[in-house]
Amino acid sequence: MDIFSLLLIFITVELFESNWQKSDSMYGLISNNFTMYKKSIFLYFTLHLSFFYTIFVSIYLSNFSFWMSSILVIKFLDIAFKLNMMQKLSNGSSLEEVMPINVKMTPIFRYMNVLIYPLSFVFAVGLI
Repeated sequence: MDIFSLLLIFITVELFESNWQKSDSMYGLISNNFTMYKKSIFLYFTLHLSFFYTIFVSIYLSNFSFWMSSILVIKFLDIAFKLNMMQKLSNGSSLEEVMPINVKMTPIFRYMNVLIYPLSFVFAVGLI
């Protein structure tokens, strides 16, 4: 598979991930995550396709450069942070305790991952 196809798939997966979490505020985003987490932790992990896709692409291309590793580490930390929040919510903590500040999610902020991760991928594979 060529690099351009892998990039298009990466963008599609990032769009999917942004859309299932879509909300007008950070509280809504956490609530959407918690809803999926309550249904099934396996479903929750499955919905984080970009993490698994990044692992696949890294292995497929044998590319573990700084940029590719950075994508993996950031995605891992994102999931770990969200799981920590989901666990606290499951134990009865309120949303305000878990995330003290409710940030408005503008479209630019919501879809920033669709720009940042594929661009990092482009740097990782040497297209630029």
